[in-house]
Amino acid sequence: MKKILTLVLVSALGGIFTLGTYKLFLEEDKPILVAAESANASFLPTSNMNTLFKAENTIDFTIAAENTVNAVVHVKNVTLSSGQYSLQDLFSGRSSERAQMGTGSGVIINADGYIITNNHVIKNAHELSVTLNNNKTYVAELIGTDEKTDIALLKIEANEDLPFVTFADSDNAKIGEWVLAVGNPFNLTSTVTAGIISAKSRDLSGTSRQSFIQTDAAVNPGNSGGALVNTNGELVGINTAITSQTGSYVGYSFAVPSNIARKVIEDIMEYGNVQNGILGIQGGALNSIMAKKIGISDTEGVYIDSVVEDSGAEKAGVKKGDIIKEIDNIKVSKFSDLTGHLSAKRPNDIVNLKVSRDGDIKNIPVKLAKNNTFTMPLVGRIKNAKPSELKKYNVTYGVMITELNSKYADYWKKNGIHEGCIITSINDLKVKNINDVQEALKNKSNYEALRLELINKNGDLERYNFR
Repeated sequence: MKKILTLVLVSALGGIFTLGTYKLFLEEDKPILVAAESANASFLPTSNMNTLFKAENTIDFTIAAENTVNAVVHVKNVTLSSGQYSLQDLFSGRSSERAQMGTGSGVIINADGYIITNNHVIKNAHELSVTLNNNKTYVAELIGTDEKTDIALLKIEANEDLPFVTFADSDNAKIGEWVLAVGNPFNLTSTVTAGIISAKSRDLSGTSRQSFIQTDAAVNPGNSGGALVNTNGELVGINTAITSQTGSYVGYSFAVPSNIARKVIEDIMEYGNVQNGILGIQGGALNSIMAKKIGISDTEGVYIDSVVEDSGAEKAGVKKGDIIKEIDNIKVSKFSDLTGHLSAKRPNDIVNLKVSRDGDIKNIPVKLAKNNTFTMPLVGRIKNAKPSELKKYNVTYGVMITELNSKYADYWKKNGIHEGCIITSINDLKVKNINDVQEALKNKSNYEALRLELINKNGDLERYNFR
């Protein structure tokens, strides 16, 4: 038994001696690893974490906010509304008109006191006043408006140069870029909220006529007409709309891009109205359904279904079936990309189109023309008539019907009215061009009948009344 224990002990001491010798003389040194909680998540590189979570250290909103709040004003609009007559009003002969106050925001755009705001902020104004950030109040003059873009221009007379905001190029604004919304929501003056540009070329109408900048900066009633600025304090857009079931901010809002707003007010100041340059094409944005329908594989761009006669597009060689991929190096993936860029252009401006034609890419410069077509209620599409077209019907003025309203086409045709006939008068006003047509319709009250004089296909004068 003692011999066995002695053998075990000798074996153990031999093993210890051998292991010690290996550890001391043969095994390489290795660093000791200690398990610890990492300050950075293992699935994100440290450099990215610093970029994501230390961004607030590199972005300073304070200077942009301070400069902008002094150039954003509080707009007050007094309108007169016709209320119901009381018995006392009837006996005393007093008017039932009541004054109502509406408020919004505006942006000073030069030291002379020109202010840009929304058309809906000042619509039907009886009195307009503007209060600056220093609490000084001025009577405001309405210089002009454009209902289509919802932009209006005001002017105040001050005895000093006023702080103002400079315009940025909204085409260069990028999705994800920080922006500030400055205005007077709920009569809370000089309010600044921050967010990012969520999307560009947004159309809320469903007709591809709008091209808003979408942002998640909080915008509420009263912000309308206020500034959307970048971190340099430059004007990127005019806050205009929110989409909400409650009427208040729900996560996103919309602004008229600064390039469009700037062009509109420059036109108002120089011409008294907005000068719209048109490309001269009709079509729609591509998607899988549309591409399959017309037998192509392309799903991005604007497909040209037809080219307007005598338009800049026709003269430049644009053809039916072309797909617009870019305009002035700006990618076109939907129709509002195209219309948004064109809204900042005037007649005789030249735009450069990149189009796909049968798989080949072509660059086509197009000179924009004045808009000589208009879609008229009840009738359909009309255009300015050429002298040769007027001579055919032995008339010296009028506008030509180019496409009948599909809903009333059968009625018109039964009465001898078709494409090519001439409208000479609307509500007893002679119409020589589409501007006259638009003016006649604008001046017609909602309770007034629409009276038309037309030359039918036989050259006879016809009169129609619509209610």
